[in-house]
Amino acid sequence: MTTHNAKTVGTPVNRVDGSAKVSGQARYAAEHMSDRTPLIGWVVSSDTAVGKITSLNTEQAEQADGVHAVITYKNAGTLKPFSKPADESRFTQSRAVLNEPHIRHFGAPVALVIADTLEQARYAASLVSFTIDGEIPDSLTEFDDATQKPASLDGGFEADASSGDKPQQSDIQASINETYTTPSQISAAMEPHATVADFKDGKLEVYCSVQIIATAVEALAITLEMDAADIVVQSPFVGGGFGSKLGLHYDATLACIGARYLERAVKVVLSRRQVFYNTPHRGHSIQKISLTSGDDHALLSVQHKSAMPKAKGYEFAEATGAGARVTYKSQFIESTHRVKDADLPLIDSTRSPGDAIGSLAFESAIDELAHEAGVDPLTFRIKNLPVVHPMKGTRFTTHNLGECLRQGAQNFKWQHKTQPTPGKQIGHGVASAMRMNVLVESSAEVELSATGEVTVRTDMTDIGTGTYTILTQIAADTLNTSVDNVTVKLGDSRYPASCGSGGSFGAASSGSAVKKACEALIANIKSSLPPALSQAEVQILDGQIKLVSIAQGDDDEVSRPVLLANFMSDSEFPISATGSVSEDDTSDDEQYSCGAHFAEVEVDEYTGEVRLLRQYGMFSAGQILNMKTAASQIKGGMVWGAGYARTEGIHHHRETASFVNPDFGEYHVAVNRDIAEVSLDFLQEADYAASPVGAKGIGELGITGAGAAIANAIYDACKVRVRDFPITMDKIIAGKN
Repeated sequence: MTTHNAKTVGTPVNRVDGSAKVSGQARYAAEHMSDRTPLIGWVVSSDTAVGKITSLNTEQAEQADGVHAVITYKNAGTLKPFSKPADESRFTQSRAVLNEPHIRHFGAPVALVIADTLEQARYAASLVSFTIDGEIPDSLTEFDDATQKPASLDGGFEADASSGDKPQQSDIQASINETYTTPSQISAAMEPHATVADFKDGKLEVYCSVQIIATAVEALAITLEMDAADIVVQSPFVGGGFGSKLGLHYDATLACIGARYLERAVKVVLSRRQVFYNTPHRGHSIQKISLTSGDDHALLSVQHKSAMPKAKGYEFAEATGAGARVTYKSQFIESTHRVKDADLPLIDSTRSPGDAIGSLAFESAIDELAHEAGVDPLTFRIKNLPVVHPMKGTRFTTHNLGECLRQGAQNFKWQHKTQPTPGKQIGHGVASAMRMNVLVESSAEVELSATGEVTVRTDMTDIGTGTYTILTQIAADTLNTSVDNVTVKLGDSRYPASCGSGGSFGAASSGSAVKKACEALIANIKSSLPPALSQAEVQILDGQIKLVSIAQGDDDEVSRPVLLANFMSDSEFPISATGSVSEDDTSDDEQYSCGAHFAEVEVDEYTGEVRLLRQYGMFSAGQILNMKTAASQIKGGMVWGAGYARTEGIHHHRETASFVNPDFGEYHVAVNRDIAEVSLDFLQEADYAASPVGAKGIGELGITGAGAAIANAIYDACKVRVRDFPITMDKIIAGKN
């Protein structure tokens, strides 16, 4: 009898890269040790939102100590115009900067000063003088300002969708018709955007912080008008992205321009303020929501209309109404989205695009209707859950939202009407979360040595979510070996191309590719074996590759292990195989991850101060690949949701189209004092119709609905409904008065 390696998928295996990170051995973009010591680039930023540079003087800067070059639109070299070609995806379009005198937004680069040291570069940058002939910036301030209908929304949704017939007025027993506003946000990842680029002999090597490697190579090739074969991009460790690093941004373009100009290695690290202006942010929204229900508390109509700004010259619009189209059944559903071109920095994916914004307003509105109808908000939600897609009539691969709500309420000890205490008012809130799941084309290579070491290679990235660990677990389980026997190598464009990290599709897509590569490796091994061992199980134990035959019967009989070395010589190693997945490996049925958020708050009836006492969530996302990393992702999303509801938002200066609070001193992310107990559970049900590993996306599920649960708890506590997020003390006091 042989000993099997215990399966690890689903268990809380510690991060395999944890030791390297806490010991400082994991090098992030700015820490990359190039073969040549990099020069340092510092960005000179515009002080005008939109206009044309009419004068630019770099002489003093060029003569400063240690300065090697000052790059401007006059000497940046040949670049494809920004966001061209139009038929490319937004992540592969040109990311050109310093290619023209036109300034697109406040804080945009005017020049790059390259010097021996950071201090020299910053000082020389202060010597660059320029004048911009500014124009009045366009912005979105009113709902009716947004008149453009996007060709499509992020995620493949149409801008407008409707189904069913409007109810008769006589059938309506309760209704609401309200406007909600949500603020702009910045991802503010722990690691600022940074790039080290080295240009030598016509080849470009780029070490940067990016979530998707393959499109980064294409974007640089298009931007710099180079052959993609001459570009290598590496990003083995990413210190958070949240969508802001899906594509490349000015740090990468500027470093590459400087490296090509000087034929040297150049490092560009954006300051925190530069991150606010030169990387994507979440746009603010104005959402008009109208809901009605009948005498049996069934939803009769759902109308969700949203307006948002769109950065000029950049085609991105998010599906703010996606949740309104799928979460609850209704006789009539209508969802529209309009945008207005604005002179703002890039507006692009920020954690859970569409759903984070939409759920904050829509799940608050559902709560309002439940209170208007005089029914428990939890009961109201469960009453109106769909069996099939509410608009399409198509079935779900799995749909566990009802169970999440019911079990979650039981675990949370849900109370619809909490008992007030003098001075302190306690409230409970609930919200649903639905997030579309997709499987994206991905590939991986697996290699096996003669002594049983397994190496996995894919250009997939780990943005702190645990990718190194879950791919290690999947490979170990598929090849019947231990996690200690597997080495995963990520983030290099020379490895097989993957989907990258984003859209909650990374784990299932890249994990499925690794699983298929391991299965192909096993098939390769078996192809060289005698027929008697064609059904043998491959096991890798104690540095040996073993073959075990299992006879199927009333009692499975396991034969004595046979060493693969008996059939293959060392010279035939290493053995390798590749595996890939695409959307063809998934079902045509509707695929969604779902969850239920619960929150308990305490509101001071005199000051309006809110204390968050508890957050709890129950989630369903197929097979959980690693209980620890999955829970960490969800908790992080729940914390961000708390910040979205109560503290966080970019304040716009309308006249200058600048940000009033572009730093951590005034951009108020949730801190320890704002967060209390955060806990969660998973309903595990492997969904092999969604992916070969049975997993669905969880990365954006934690934030979707989390803020609404807190907003609803605040209303439950003090009976003040704040529809302009974030919910601050002054707004609660104003509501009381």
